[in-house]
Amino acid sequence: MAFGWKLHGDGKNLPPGEVVKPDERLSWPRMVGFGAQHVIAMFGATFVFPLVMGLDPNVAVMMSGVSTILFLLIVQGKIPSYLGTSASFVGGVVAIRAAQGDSATVTGAILIAGVVLALCGVAIHYLGVQIIHKIFPPVVTGAVVMLIGFGLAYVVADVYWPQDHWIALITMLATFLIIVLFRGFIGRIGILLGLLFGFVLSWGADKVFGNITAYNAGTGQIDTHPRVSFDAVASADWIGLPSFHAPDFKVSAIVLVLPAVIALIAENVGHVKAVGEMTGADVDPYMGRAVAADGAATVIASAVGGSPTTTYAENIGVMAATRVYSTAAYYVAAVIAILFGLCPKFGALVAATPGGVLGGITVILYGMIGLLGAKIWIENRVDFSDPVNMVPIGAGIILAIGPVTHQIAGDFALAGIALGTIVALGGYHLLRALARGPRKEVSGGEIGFERDAAT
Repeated sequence: MAFGWKLHGDGKNLPPGEVVKPDERLSWPRMVGFGAQHVIAMFGATFVFPLVMGLDPNVAVMMSGVSTILFLLIVQGKIPSYLGTSASFVGGVVAIRAAQGDSATVTGAILIAGVVLALCGVAIHYLGVQIIHKIFPPVVTGAVVMLIGFGLAYVVADVYWPQDHWIALITMLATFLIIVLFRGFIGRIGILLGLLFGFVLSWGADKVFGNITAYNAGTGQIDTHPRVSFDAVASADWIGLPSFHAPDFKVSAIVLVLPAVIALIAENVGHVKAVGEMTGADVDPYMGRAVAADGAATVIASAVGGSPTTTYAENIGVMAATRVYSTAAYYVAAVIAILFGLCPKFGALVAATPGGVLGGITVILYGMIGLLGAKIWIENRVDFSDPVNMVPIGAGIILAIGPVTHQIAGDFALAGIALGTIVALGGYHLLRALARGPRKEVSGGEIGFERDAAT
């Protein structure tokens, strides 16, 4: 099923306890509202990460829409997800730039990584989902979901919140109230309304209090500036193509980004599992398709100068808040994103959203994602009295939250979510293998290592 959604109930109301399934929808005006909310949720990171990597944000936004449609078609509409810019490649790309690599070299390396990811997905599809269950048991899957959410805490703490901590706090509280107090449609689009409230509040604060002296993400330093600036909006064209470019392939650059594939497999599995937990659907038969689809999307996006893609935690958070899992909302979001890419002025308007507002919104979204990981643990009764479960998982989460950077060689390093994922996944399987080894004697008696640490 890729198209042909059934109308849920009367298409207007969603009673308490009910959800809109992937193959269902509400009325189209409502679905447009949900689609817009998904665009807002993905836009900040999808726009910011290309800037960090030195790539064109408008290309990234446009190709995120194309990638999302491709993903939904490949998974046959069974897994509602949005594909935005992946942060897992930032470290590798920074290393390529440090070695004097240009944008063509960066996208060429990303394209090859996308090919590898797609091949991994094909292998998963044909070898069976059991290989995923062996590699990603509930304790690891929950950890990956949790560290993806909590691992983004530094973005709130270091980038968004410092830009205007009072606006961030008020926006967060307002969003709390909208989501909780309004049970109908208004509550379900609480994230979007909270962001709009914060935007208007910031504009009003400029008029009443004047410019703010605080951290400016644009300059990377503390200065005096308006909370909301429409200068970029005024100078942007209404219609125009973004700057496409062809990739260039260099082995030295490819090696730097390939480790991100490991993190992307784990990230995709974690996201898909999270969606399965929320929808109550068996998504295992589509796991390989999802990984392959992300790889194919990364190939297509990078082939024209775009950013690497991944299923987006922010949009999973929106689904958790709204209980609307319809893929119709994602098709709407994808079309809007493509139009964004063709309208530099509208993209500039969305990009004008104050960092303080994004701080108030993302602190909610990232926290909800992290707690979905805990939900997976609880429902699968993961035993954390077993050190095989507790030790590597705890270490991986801390590394992600830090975020801790581990220098590998030269300018190449693993950091944050990528490092935490590798430690949690690799550490768990290493300790599990050792725990099943021969018994060892220590002073004072024996310690048996034959326990089953499968959960």
